[in-house]
Amino acid sequence: MPLTEKVTFTTMLQSKNTVQIPKAVRWRFKMERGQLLKVGVNFLGLHKGWQFFYGAMRKDGRLSVSKLVVGLFEDEKTSLAGYTLEVMLEPA
Repeated sequence: MPLTEKVTFTTMLQSKNTVQIPKAVRWRFKMERGQLLKVGVNFLGLHKGWQFFYGAMRKDGRLSVSKLVVGLFEDEKTSLAGYTLEVMLEPA
């Protein structure tokens, strides 16, 4: 059964611009890999607002954040790996 409602959680951006979807969320909704999701991200502390894109969960329970979206939040000197962000998942 795929994701059927909006869910929001807080996590950290990992290397290679990925985020881990918590097991509780994956198990509660019995999420399937490859399901198309509307993803919203908001980096806490940067105050630039929400950015939305479409993505799919990989086999390892991670989701890749678009390079374009990460580029909107970071400047040339710093990497955002390790930053806390709020993630919103909705069915597409």
